[in-house]
Amino acid sequence: MELKRVVVTGLGAITPLGNNVPETWSSLIKGVSGAGPITRFDTSKHKTKFACEVKDFNPNNFFDRKEARKYDLFAQFALICAKEAIKDSGLDTEKEDLDRIGVIWGAGIGGIETFEHEVAEFAKGDGTPRFSPFFIPKMISDLSAGHISIEYGFRGPNFCTVAACASSTNAIADAFNYIRLGKANAFVCGGSEAAITASGVGGFNSMHALSTRNDEPMTASRPFSKSRDGFVMAEGGACLILEELEHALARGAKIYAEVAGVGLSADAYHMTAPHPEGLGAINVMKNTLSDAEMQPGDIDYINVHGTSTGLGDIAETKAIKAVFGEHAYDLNISSTKSQTGHLLGATGAIEAIACVLAVQNDIIPPTINFKEGDEDPEIDYKLNFTFNKACKRVVRAALSNTFGFGGHNASVIVKKWNPNS
Repeated sequence: MELKRVVVTGLGAITPLGNNVPETWSSLIKGVSGAGPITRFDTSKHKTKFACEVKDFNPNNFFDRKEARKYDLFAQFALICAKEAIKDSGLDTEKEDLDRIGVIWGAGIGGIETFEHEVAEFAKGDGTPRFSPFFIPKMISDLSAGHISIEYGFRGPNFCTVAACASSTNAIADAFNYIRLGKANAFVCGGSEAAITASGVGGFNSMHALSTRNDEPMTASRPFSKSRDGFVMAEGGACLILEELEHALARGAKIYAEVAGVGLSADAYHMTAPHPEGLGAINVMKNTLSDAEMQPGDIDYINVHGTSTGLGDIAETKAIKAVFGEHAYDLNISSTKSQTGHLLGATGAIEAIACVLAVQNDIIPPTINFKEGDEDPEIDYKLNFTFNKACKRVVRAALSNTFGFGGHNASVIVKKWNPNS
């Protein structure tokens, strides 16, 4: 069976750097930090008092009041970025075979704000189970995929991927595989997350996973720096329209990039810590290169997982050197989490968009917040981490890595669209 080729024809995003893709991309290239004091709840008793929140967000600008009450914030983000991506793609729901357009959405946590609120209200009462009829539909992670399909009438494969911080990359991988196997013409895929809540921040604090640099929130996410002390929580959503190449060409769609391959692996090592030698990361990058039928020398840019955690940054750099050998020193590497913060289950989708736009525009977004004198002796600084300033270079292909608690690893390669190939 000949596999179909898959291209990216639409993008959408709502992030701490912007409420759409152009705003987000512009901020990424400029090296903007999305961090600031948390406004969503009282942080006076929390160890971490800052995060990367979506700015100037009012759901009433996107939904009527009655409709907004039906959606948890993570689902609102999903619908907003999906709308942008579908419009950007030019898909016409009046003309398309809606049985062959699907939705696969990633969320690592889902409706934690709804769960937190409903349980807190229940605890105030006398034990009588009085819950909102929207409690369960607002909370469960799969409802974002359901809401998008209902909104547009997409009747193709429809489900949610849950793999912690690798969730939305898994969504992209599944969509890619369904299309190239001929099971669908197009997919709306991506992820969203809204876990900046008292329990979300408190829970990650209890694991010592979050930065507590409350005096310097704008520079707290500092991947590959010796002084890194944990990730910065973020929220938002990102969406890609993946489409079968011939279907896209037939309708005259603009093509951002081609999806070359995907890969998955497991660390099989620890509940939250990466394998110290990066074995899972090594395997997932090798699997992705193999799937794409590409060699290490074909890659020009890696958007790393790069969360600004002590163990993770070291393990990932070891893995890159193991997979890419001497070519590792010719790569540009960057962690856009230094700017966006960590969007948890949505992180893979926004970072895939960063790779698509890097390939299209031949610009590498930087890893910000690094200062000379803050080098970690366990990290090889001969690698080009694209510190503090965007870099212009030809980007033939880019690899995006996402790794999640539980040892879930997922990667995707996007490459320049060549109409003559």
